[in-house]
Amino acid sequence: MDLQKSDPQKQGSPVGSELRASDAERDRVADILREALAEGRLTADEHAERVEGVLSAKTVGELEVFIRDLPAAHRQGSGPAPEPAPYRPTAGAIPVDPDDNVVAIFSSAVRKGRWRTGRRIHAYAVFGSVEIDLSEALFDHQQVVIKSFAIFGSVDIRVPENVSLRGMGGGVLGSFEVDTLDSGEPQAPVVYVDGWAVLGSVEARPRRGKVVADILDRVHRKVDKSLRKHLNH
Repeated sequence: MDLQKSDPQKQGSPVGSELRASDAERDRVADILREALAEGRLTADEHAERVEGVLSAKTVGELEVFIRDLPAAHRQGSGPAPEPAPYRPTAGAIPVDPDDNVVAIFSSAVRKGRWRTGRRIHAYAVFGSVEIDLSEALFDHQQVVIKSFAIFGSVDIRVPENVSLRGMGGGVLGSFEVDTLDSGEPQAPVVYVDGWAVLGSVEARPRRGKVVADILDRVHRKVDKSLRKHLNH
């Protein structure tokens, strides 16, 4: 698409079909194609051709082309695409001081398993490695900031595949890589990875197959708690 020749009135927020496709969305379409092949709706050649197109697709609209003639695509509904998560936390939502510090100096440090995340986590890897795995964590807040500093070291972050993931940091003679991810659930947590990689690396990406299963239940519990507190007063 030639951006210079597009209609100026349309150069606002992109519509759903023009949004950049995520890895999770490519995986979803690939799964539908795999089911269609198993059901005999596609030949092996058609399946291979479409999968190749899925891997090279840039937008959500380009992905939908490959499954629009398959029943599985229509069973998932055709409602409007969810709004993407903002690229910065809500002002005042994140405290200045960290709820948790993960420090590795000439060593390694790990946070994983069933643990509760705070709103702000600081990770320091100095000639060492830090691993922060949120794939089984309990999210008490919808917005979480992980401030990462990798100096001759590495910070490796993994999140569930149904949260939103954003990167806000950078690298100085180092690598700062965050796989942007958009959840289809408006109440899903948003994880913001900030900080610097100085002669080191910071990497954040989803862990496939891991999801936050209690997003809606968590929201309902919060609402019920607020109602009980209000009624008791």
